[in-house]
Amino acid sequence: MTVVTGRLSVLRFSLHWPSVRGRARADTGPLILSALVVALVSLLSGAVPGLMRDTADAAVRDAVRQAGPSADVTVQARWEPDDFTSDGSPGRMRMAHLAADLADLRGRSLEQLSPDLRAALRPPVASVITPTLRFTDGSVLRTFRMAYLDGGNGPKVEWIDGAAPSATVDGEADVPYNGPPWRVRVGLSESAAASSGVRPGALLQVRDERGATKNVQVSGIFRPVDRNDPAWRLAPWLLDPAADADGAGTTRFGGLLTAGSLPDARLAFKPDELRRIVTFSPDPSVITWETAHGIAATAITLKATSATSSSFDTTSTWNTQLDAVLRDVTEQVSAARVQASVLLFAVIAGAVLVLALAASLLGRRRSAALALARQRGAALPVLGTELLLESGLVTLMAAAVGCAGAYLVTGGVAGWWVAPVVLAAAGAGPAYGIIAAASATRDRKVPANRSARRWLRHTAALRRAAAEIAVLLAASAAAVALHQRGPAPGLPVLAPTSAAVAASLLLLRLLPLVTGLVLRRLLRTRRPLAVFGAAQAAASAGRALPVLTLVTSAVLAVFALTLGATVRQGLIDGARETVGADARIDVTDEASGSTAEVAARIAARPGVTSVSTAQVIDGARIIADEALVPSRLIIRSGGVSDPSVPALVRSASGQLRPGMALELRRDDEPPVRLAASGVAPVVSGAEEVVIVDAAALTAAGVESAPNTIWVNGPGTEAAVAGSGALLRSEVLRDRRAAPLVNGLLWLSWASAVLLVLLGLAGFALAAAAGAPQRWQTLSRLRTLGLTPRDARRVAAGELVPWALATAVGGILAGAALTALFRALELRLLTGQEVDPAVVWPWLGLAVVAALFVAAVPVIVRFEAVVRRRRQLAEVLRVGGQ
Repeated sequence: MTVVTGRLSVLRFSLHWPSVRGRARADTGPLILSALVVALVSLLSGAVPGLMRDTADAAVRDAVRQAGPSADVTVQARWEPDDFTSDGSPGRMRMAHLAADLADLRGRSLEQLSPDLRAALRPPVASVITPTLRFTDGSVLRTFRMAYLDGGNGPKVEWIDGAAPSATVDGEADVPYNGPPWRVRVGLSESAAASSGVRPGALLQVRDERGATKNVQVSGIFRPVDRNDPAWRLAPWLLDPAADADGAGTTRFGGLLTAGSLPDARLAFKPDELRRIVTFSPDPSVITWETAHGIAATAITLKATSATSSSFDTTSTWNTQLDAVLRDVTEQVSAARVQASVLLFAVIAGAVLVLALAASLLGRRRSAALALARQRGAALPVLGTELLLESGLVTLMAAAVGCAGAYLVTGGVAGWWVAPVVLAAAGAGPAYGIIAAASATRDRKVPANRSARRWLRHTAALRRAAAEIAVLLAASAAAVALHQRGPAPGLPVLAPTSAAVAASLLLLRLLPLVTGLVLRRLLRTRRPLAVFGAAQAAASAGRALPVLTLVTSAVLAVFALTLGATVRQGLIDGARETVGADARIDVTDEASGSTAEVAARIAARPGVTSVSTAQVIDGARIIADEALVPSRLIIRSGGVSDPSVPALVRSASGQLRPGMALELRRDDEPPVRLAASGVAPVVSGAEEVVIVDAAALTAAGVESAPNTIWVNGPGTEAAVAGSGALLRSEVLRDRRAAPLVNGLLWLSWASAVLLVLLGLAGFALAAAAGAPQRWQTLSRLRTLGLTPRDARRVAAGELVPWALATAVGGILAGAALTALFRALELRLLTGQEVDPAVVWPWLGLAVVAALFVAAVPVIVRFEAVVRRRRQLAEVLRVGGQ
């Protein structure tokens, strides 16, 4: 034979391929189970990060879309002063170039935007919208507003009757202060004209909030060329009358201004009542999680460098809540990503433990064959290479299947999340095999000296204690980091998983003590089967890896189940906090006089159980300990149960506390003294809350006008239909459908199911690892008269402690682990002001416990069926060994 040089060639010729194939065929079951675990966990861990990224982008876009006009970027500027005339007499000047000035502001605003912010915004729309006017004819509460819109090339309309509004006079003109109301010509939409019965040439009888009459004439009826033109979004009431736009029961009509009639509209109002505004609407389709931070920072810089709204010159003032919207959603996304990472780490930890248990089983099965190969001269590197080749091939094939599935789902694979599972699956088998081969052939002798043997035992115990203490310290550090830093990436993400491992270590220490105690008690009884089972259980209770795998999987499964149930119930409670009832109607200040009438009408509808009204004032000036605390003041009937105690308080900052003396400051009115007597309920959207009884406040000389209606009852939705009410059911449905919430709920249930399956697989592997020794003992007992049924009972007695430790200890440890929920800040997803209360999924917990307990008879029955064909001669030979 030709000698081939080179290490690789020598290694290739020294590998014993029949042994590699033979071991793989003999241990097909554990290898297939390991491959299934690798494939499933690779699919989940490879897809979830990509899904988290897509979900984060969807959440950002959804938040911007839901924010609506509050996310718009606006720039406004005062008009050039017109309080002068050509001859110097008191009056105002009609300026015919206002439309051109507005177009110039739109162009200059576009140039001031940074490139990244400009790319995230739609083309600007310039607008001038008048204050709200009221019709003076008829009993129906109708309002009217005029608007001029300029989107560059739109919005375009066609005049189907009459003509486009023209200027009242041509060019510039002097208007005296004491002259008659200046005429303004407007156009009405086709639907507005049809519903009001107004034709071209008609004069609208309208007046402002001070009672001043306005001279408004309809010059024509228009039809929009494109109703979906973005410019109409700023004033949709120009196209169709808007119900409840100015309060419950109101209908708003709109009048369209043109470049010719815009100067006349300015003269019809006071000089500062009309502002020119340019609106940039964000484009949700181009905003992503990665670009949200930069866009928010740019928006903040833009506001900080612009003029203030109190400026009296024509300087541009930028305003937007886009940065606040993006800040809130990025906080939610960051928290959701950490929460998802917590669940993903839990699944990976359970999978790694199961793979280690499978590798341990393979090492036990192959110990004799590996020892024989070692005795025949096989080197440890060669055996390790053979085992690594086998495990690597199986692992890579399974990981490729899982990663392919992840790629099909998300279009990418998170390799860093897949790597721990692949490394554990590929390396655990060879490591256990080499240890088994080396242990079988090492020449280290057991010391004959008793003290030397004691020293070896103490050394091993100290090493184990040191490892366990290290795990406990790591779990404590992770928990402290989570509580201090909140849901942040890094060490806090490992807190639940490390705490679960620490809990399993504590149960591992307790289980031998409990089984030993039970065995000592049973030795005093006349129940031999129980003694045999307890003896078997006491002998196997100290096996670390099975207990770690079973308990950790159960603890993390309980954690995931409880997390999902808590979030689901938190969404329900959060919707209740946001609305305050089954429905809430917010009434504008102009329509607050009709609140009582609307409330009485709703209360008379069938299915309505309760209706309450209150005046809600944001930013009320409350003085506490000589400090100003802007608060939300709620003045409601029955707000405080005891009339002698006028106020309930809730404060996120702690500035408002029960027992304090408070003052309500008012403009040009003496302050009202309040006594904080109790804690107010949680009110969504307000950190500082003061609830005052309306009757007590009226007795103190303060009148209130209710502007909010809360409705409860099964018939609420039908009763408030068409009133613009905020429904609790709609809020709950929108929040449940939100990308972050939906993704986290799905991942929590999927993680719980997969962890339970991993735990059951670990149970089967642990039982299989001890099955030869267990049934060898039972075979010996059968030669002494033990029946097959009694043998199964004894075998079940060995496995029952593991099942009970997992079912009882795992659930209790998982329940204790829910103390970390507060640090995970679940309220960011549930929409609550405080963290949601823990909700126990009793049915899910019962199913988890029942599955692990029911696994005992299934495993025992399976093992008995496998070994029932053994011949009597084999049993007798075993008995004679």
